[in-house]
Amino acid sequence: MRILTIGDKESKSLWDYYQPEKLEGVDLIISIGDLDPAFLSFLATFTHAPVYYVHGNHDEKYEKRPPDGCECIDDRIIVYEGVRILGLPGSLRYRPGMYQYEQNEMDAHVRRLFFSLQFHGGIDILVAHAPAENVGDGRDRPHQGFRALRSLLAEYRPRYFLHGHVHPNYSREYTRLKRFEDTLIINGYESYIFEYETEYETQFPKVKEKEGYDFTPDFLGKMKKKRDQEQKEAEGNASDTTDPSGDAKK
Repeated sequence: MRILTIGDKESKSLWDYYQPEKLEGVDLIISIGDLDPAFLSFLATFTHAPVYYVHGNHDEKYEKRPPDGCECIDDRIIVYEGVRILGLPGSLRYRPGMYQYEQNEMDAHVRRLFFSLQFHGGIDILVAHAPAENVGDGRDRPHQGFRALRSLLAEYRPRYFLHGHVHPNYSREYTRLKRFEDTLIINGYESYIFEYETEYETQFPKVKEKEGYDFTPDFLGKMKKKRDQEQKEAEGNASDTTDPSGDAKK
């Protein structure tokens, strides 16, 4: 099964310069959020493949104008061609708005899925807008990942985790492919096509060799301690730029 994942930036190749052969052989399209709903509607019009999506933190406009011919998979498991796909919306809250959540709120989203996860016997693909905590996320609050996503990866070990939100052009740390334990992580920024049956066997060993470490409990503990210290230092630096009255220092 050939899957096209898209997100965060509308692909000019698939919209402005669209040619029918560009979607030839695509069996499923998955949006990881923050896209113009008209773009999703356009793709749904020119392909026979289902178009699934989760909401990104900038997708409030979907409330008034949802994409036509597409299916939202927020907070649910859907099975397509025998592949179990779980979708979760939004990002960590950093300003007022929809599709932004505190850590405990996303924890609650995942808890509500417990019986569905048990009924389906786990998942094969986890789809979210945000990354998982401490796995390819950012140090600043707007780009930090969710611990609930990390817990899902650790407990259910899906074959793939598709996410966006952290654009590869932001930093070298935001790579297209990463891994967490047994899961291949794909940053779906703009567009990425992969074969469900073979991408894992082809790419996972390469990513593991490149990263050069194993996710032992000791390693995970050290990584969390390092990130906590970096976050604390970042918050300290931010407070240094503000005087006691709350005004930014000049």
